[in-house]
Amino acid sequence: MKVILTGATGYIGKRLLPVLLAEGHEVYSIVRDKQRFQHEPSSLIKVIEADLLVEEPITIAADIDVAFYLIHSMGSAIDKFEEMELKSARKFIQTVKSCNTKHIIYLSGLQNPEAASPHLQSRLRVEEMLMNCGIPCTTLRAGIIVGSGSASFEIIRDLAEKLPVMVTPRWLNTRCQPIAVRDVINSLTSAMQNPLALNNILDIGGPDVLTYKQMLLQYAEVRKLKRYIVVLPLMTPRLSSYWLYFITNTSYKLAVNLVNSMKVEVICRDNMILPLTGKLPLSYKNAIELAFERIAQHHVVSSWKDALISSSALPNLSDYISVPEHGCLRDIRETRITGSREKVIANIWRVGGKNGWYYANYLWKIRGFIDKLVGGTGLRRGRTNDETINTGDALDFWRVLLSDREKGRLLLYSEMKLPGEAWLEFSILKKNDHLFLRQTATFRPKGLTGRLYWYAVWPIHQVIFKQINRRMVETNI
Repeated sequence: MKVILTGATGYIGKRLLPVLLAEGHEVYSIVRDKQRFQHEPSSLIKVIEADLLVEEPITIAADIDVAFYLIHSMGSAIDKFEEMELKSARKFIQTVKSCNTKHIIYLSGLQNPEAASPHLQSRLRVEEMLMNCGIPCTTLRAGIIVGSGSASFEIIRDLAEKLPVMVTPRWLNTRCQPIAVRDVINSLTSAMQNPLALNNILDIGGPDVLTYKQMLLQYAEVRKLKRYIVVLPLMTPRLSSYWLYFITNTSYKLAVNLVNSMKVEVICRDNMILPLTGKLPLSYKNAIELAFERIAQHHVVSSWKDALISSSALPNLSDYISVPEHGCLRDIRETRITGSREKVIANIWRVGGKNGWYYANYLWKIRGFIDKLVGGTGLRRGRTNDETINTGDALDFWRVLLSDREKGRLLLYSEMKLPGEAWLEFSILKKNDHLFLRQTATFRPKGLTGRLYWYAVWPIHQVIFKQINRRMVETNI
């Protein structure tokens, strides 16, 4: 089949793409920024760079069998994401109609007719728009998705791993029906031109109906942790959002929308996953165990942290990949490489996350904590994989703009709250028949405040940047 895939750089899209390719489908991936679209070379992939929030039409020179709509704006705004989602859905409908699409598949959220959060109401509006667009459509409704790198899994993991005793808001007594990410992918592929799914809305979920408190405690059982949870009726949605934001690695916008959704009970009215896929879904505990197997094997295919919802929202990486020169302040360090080039590149590609920054990691943690206090991302995002870095990945409070291991160049853009913009670049260069590691920190200040900030931290940079550069060259892995 010929397939359109939107959201190909998102959590679900990254996992669905290789499955579609393995099944032999020709995939037209619509992505907002080609720089962020990492994939294995394949003649079956056609990449179309386009933004569904822009009026300019999207042209696809083929008749399409199935189009997946996997775009959500939950983490991009607190009060205007519905407007963005509807605008994006309209553009998607225009696009798929222009290429004679036979079937649309939309991944939505489980609904509660008696109470719905703004997030769930928004998804319902998109459902209605897609189901009534004149093209046969399938809506799959799923609740909490559990898998390595999913936002829900990472939040549960942060809470259960860090807090032996939790004093929590009352929404932890809300029931939900979690589903393993593997079962979501199976459901999406099984729905393709399936008569059971055509022009139908199907609820899909795992076999367990649990409260969020039970999910935390069962996670702790799998991890062999003893945890105690006290639920209080006093925490308001705003306090709950701050609680999630400061304890977990979620962004504040996403925390607000998650809390609003978690107050609403969402369970399947009629769980259709077995009739649709022909397979029994994984239990919640099995989904947790499978997630940790992937983490242990360094095989986390996708992570919510690498999506732009975890960031200060760069609209396009390509807009920042050319580091500016005019009006910028710089700190440039060079250290001669006396050992192997490959060793230094390996050191560069291991920076951040659990591996740290090679010098004064406590200072980086303090800086991350300060950033979190003022509404930034902080250090808690870490990195998806301890050994590899791809363009578009989140790396602590940086975003990877360019990752070219062959040329030995890594370019990062800061997503900290700063009075300006900051880049950090590592590159291997040759001078006078010798190799050097060049490290360039670039800061484009905004007004006088930005310049005062740069000179205030300049003494610290003199020590930290010098030591990082030196130790990347000298450290043996």
